[in-house]
Amino acid sequence: MTVIGIRSIFRLVALAATCFVSANSTESAWNGFSTHDASTPTQFTPYYVPPGAKSYDSSSPFVHYSGKWIDSISPLYTHKTLRSSSQSGSSIRFTFTGTGIEWFGNMDKFHGISQVYVDGKQIQEVDAWNPVKMRQQRLFWTFGLPEGKHTLKIVNTGRKREASNGNLLDIDALVVTLGTKARREIGNRTAPKTLSQKNTDHSSSSPASWTLTQKGTTGVHAMQLAIVSATHALIIDKVEHNPLTIDGHPAWAALYNLDTQGVRPIRMQSNSFCAGGTFLSNGTMVNVGGNPVVGSHTSAADFGDLDGLQAVRIFLPCDSDTGDGCEIYEDHTRIRLASPRWYNTVIRIPDGSAMIIGGSKRGGWINNGTVNNPTIEYFPPKSIHNSNGLPITLPFLVDTLNSNLFPIAFVLPDGKVFMAANQDAMIYDWRTNTEHRLPQIPNGVRVTYPMAGTALLLPLDPDHDYTPEVLLCGGSTVDDTKPGYQISSQAPASAQCSRIVLTEKGIAAGWKVEQMPQARTMPDAVLLPTGEVVIVNGAATGISGYGNVLNQVGASNADNPVLTPVLYNPDASAGHRFSSVGMPTSEIPRLYHSVATLTPNGDVMIAGSNPNLDRSEMMYGTEYRVEWLRPPYMTMDRPEVISGLPSILGFGDTVQLQVKLQTLRKAVSLMDLGFVTHAVHANSRLVYLAASLSLKDRKTLTITAPPDGNVYPPGPAFLYFVVDGVPSVGLKVLIGDGKGPEVDQAAADYMLANTVADQYQASKKKVKASDTSE
Repeated sequence: MTVIGIRSIFRLVALAATCFVSANSTESAWNGFSTHDASTPTQFTPYYVPPGAKSYDSSSPFVHYSGKWIDSISPLYTHKTLRSSSQSGSSIRFTFTGTGIEWFGNMDKFHGISQVYVDGKQIQEVDAWNPVKMRQQRLFWTFGLPEGKHTLKIVNTGRKREASNGNLLDIDALVVTLGTKARREIGNRTAPKTLSQKNTDHSSSSPASWTLTQKGTTGVHAMQLAIVSATHALIIDKVEHNPLTIDGHPAWAALYNLDTQGVRPIRMQSNSFCAGGTFLSNGTMVNVGGNPVVGSHTSAADFGDLDGLQAVRIFLPCDSDTGDGCEIYEDHTRIRLASPRWYNTVIRIPDGSAMIIGGSKRGGWINNGTVNNPTIEYFPPKSIHNSNGLPITLPFLVDTLNSNLFPIAFVLPDGKVFMAANQDAMIYDWRTNTEHRLPQIPNGVRVTYPMAGTALLLPLDPDHDYTPEVLLCGGSTVDDTKPGYQISSQAPASAQCSRIVLTEKGIAAGWKVEQMPQARTMPDAVLLPTGEVVIVNGAATGISGYGNVLNQVGASNADNPVLTPVLYNPDASAGHRFSSVGMPTSEIPRLYHSVATLTPNGDVMIAGSNPNLDRSEMMYGTEYRVEWLRPPYMTMDRPEVISGLPSILGFGDTVQLQVKLQTLRKAVSLMDLGFVTHAVHANSRLVYLAASLSLKDRKTLTITAPPDGNVYPPGPAFLYFVVDGVPSVGLKVLIGDGKGPEVDQAAADYMLANTVADQYQASKKKVKASDTSE
């Protein structure tokens, strides 16, 4: 959609085309705060040594220089020393043992171009020219090197851009990422532990043909993940010292190229720590809520000080193959939430707008009545139930304290909303503002943060009248009224999966319980186009969060990472639905702040894990490596949709596709890949489409779109053509009329007039550490 399309939403984003000018100004250094109580903006210096990493100063005897170099001493340099050279061909050589290396130095109008080599291979040219003097800048980084010994070489090429007044090269400091072996030694552990696992079989895939490969790094930690186009995933983090840099400071959002594994930083203004997100009906994505930047508690205060609790960040539809022009817009005076929300869930409802559910009024850990935000609100705001765009209280979110953050929610085929939080579940009719409580989740299992499980709405099939069934897996029975000092990282997680059919008869029958091969908290359940579910990530003991419980590992509240995926076939008979036979085992623990999603290509992207205050190289440190779990069908002859799919597919529309297939056994899976964070896969959805194949040419496939926005809320989707259990590559399509949700200008105006932007900002320095540390 165009900028004009998004302007219709809220009618308050007239500056969308020019909102990034300030970030591109000649003063590109980040104006932040050097300490959390400072009031004078200062130039930000990205130099940072994560706990568990090791820094080497320019004067270190391990750094070997060739050519003519000059020493400078100043408190403005790391450890007060800097070495520089203007001689063409001068170089440094540094041998280190680890998996990553960062080079820090200055940038100004006297610097030139250098070549960087790792293990004898040139991998980058660095141009350190900048119109403004910037000290202690990260000039180069690489992670994901094989564990072992490596050599870094930096050479002054003698070349410079035309605007430069010199070809200076300088070395301020080098920071080495030591690797997973060192992490275990730092944590005083021999290896990540795993608990015994039992396998059960079903007849789905060849057990030897699943593969798991590590390829690519995210540049920013992957706390939030959404597929935004056929070629890109959007990754959003909290404010912290990520290696990817933008405008002279670490980035905390990036576009990840699914084809090339390249990353491109995205500008963010406010702290998106533990925000939620969804796509709207016109394909625009909104990222909602977050946290302030609270010095020494949430993250580094010197990144700036813009409150994210009421933020609505807008990512316009962007299908650029390179990611160029894809940006996030944010202006809290024009577009914001009515109330602060941290750990909120956001879903797209049948009218194409966003329902924003629950959360906390400020960052903390386990929710409580003091900070609980037991309400919903809408974006754009609605005049519904006499709310005039302001929040609407849900008793369910009061009754489910304390473990009720990031509530689980899915739109049902009748337009109502299923919600689960803590040990409870309900169906919410948002049109009438009524709650229908469901039977309690069995056996005392809690399924939402910090006792996080995962959940999916199982595939909806027109042949079964789109009968809805919900699956909840994992979580914990830990008492959510206990303080952290009475909870242990070794407390067992739950292996329970519970299913309930959300019809009158199904609700009367209640939850049906089965057991995963291994207990998991913080797992991710990913729908495949085949209708199967793959469950990855998580821990066998402990709960979500960091720095809160007994027996922490590093800062992690959880331990015993579960490293082997499990496949779940919802159509198999009870007792035969789970299998890990033939599944590859990862070497990367994926604990708190891990994510996974299906990609348009049909494989599963796995990233993240950061149970730490900031970037860390301690045990269970910050993870930037990406893994790709590839089902057996990835190596098979895959069907193709050759032509016929429009860019917009209206409800009930019938279209003819030209396809390539070998047999008549087929299905068409229309999928919302969701917005993934904290084990919540908001909006994740698979709707089978009615389809018939011409027996005359066996190439013309007639499909019928979902009947309405209840079955598939209007918005973006990927269509997979499945033949004999083998899906095609997913094709992007917009379901509905392609328009944005209706704007209620009166409600929008009333909300803005009766709320305050960034209301937590002024009081944040008075908040106690116990209220702001996670």
